[in-house]
Amino acid sequence: MKDYFGENPTYNDKDFRRSFRMRRSLFETIVSTLVEDDESDYFVQRPDATGKLGFLPEQKVTCAMRMLAYGASADQLDELIRMGESTVLETLKHFCENVIRLLGPEYLRKPTKDDLETLLAENASRGFPGMIGSLDCMHWTWKNCPTAWQGAFQGKEKVSTVILEAVASKSLWIWHAFYGMPGANNDLNVLERSPLLNDLVNGVAPEVRFTVNGADYNQAYYLTDGIYPPWAIFQSSISAPQGNKRKRYATEQEAVRKDVERTFGVLQQRFRILALPCKLWKVDAMNDVMLACIILHNMIVEDELPFDGLSNDYLFEDNWVSPVQSSLANECPVTTIARALSAIEDEEVHYELRNDLIEHIWRRFGERN
Repeated sequence: MKDYFGENPTYNDKDFRRSFRMRRSLFETIVSTLVEDDESDYFVQRPDATGKLGFLPEQKVTCAMRMLAYGASADQLDELIRMGESTVLETLKHFCENVIRLLGPEYLRKPTKDDLETLLAENASRGFPGMIGSLDCMHWTWKNCPTAWQGAFQGKEKVSTVILEAVASKSLWIWHAFYGMPGANNDLNVLERSPLLNDLVNGVAPEVRFTVNGADYNQAYYLTDGIYPPWAIFQSSISAPQGNKRKRYATEQEAVRKDVERTFGVLQQRFRILALPCKLWKVDAMNDVMLACIILHNMIVEDELPFDGLSNDYLFEDNWVSPVQSSLANECPVTTIARALSAIEDEEVHYELRNDLIEHIWRRFGERN
């Protein structure tokens, strides 16, 4: 521990960043948050019955981070951390649970009004006004899936997996995460169980207004691949585009939709436990590990995100009106849900928006090779 946390550490900040996947200052913030928690004192150093002090908070957090970052087994950390196998597993469990409870409300939140305004400005600059993220699914292999369950958890991957549905932005921030569906399901089955559209269905999601090719729209959308249905809230590529305009749209859509693919790649490289077959025995435990990794990933993104050059000067213009308006349901719940579902699944709006995006992108990027 002195190599990293002593007064004169052997490893500098660059080495610390490589080993822990985050800057030293962020690591210290996480340790402080866990130690100062009022509900759990697990990470506080305490004496045992003989008066001997237990493990340092830094030891416990380092132990959990090594398991997440390298996918190390519990007994592999004995020599490095000086902790027994059962203590290592207990530490990982408490670490994930406390990270979700303490940091989840901030770093696994739904986009706020300010967040939506930033996302809309960012994606409008890339040729997709009204787009608030890219949606896709990722599979995590479950090595210890019970034999009796393997029929439900084996899909096209031919091994038992559990599915993560996520929405990501250009910055690699994950704005939505839904984990736990068996791997035999496809993306549509996951969407049917996902809470992604709950606010829209209940009529309490903020209304997003934008204009494309002279046409006005009042509902944001996600970029998806071809398996998702032609609903108003989804825009996919064109599988066999005919003509230069459609080819340009398909190229730009596929490039921007790579946000979520890049995010999955970075998440798995940053936390190798997600790229290796999981040896846990319960889906709930896997869910805690997955959500903890996503929260830590978002914290790292926030800590290291450089200024991307987007101007926020429009916020201070006298005639500027936010494209995001609060929307509270004042009608009968049944009426609200029926109307919301009709708007979400409107195929006519889907194709109208796609045609407007094709024209908009052609005017903006058409002559670019």
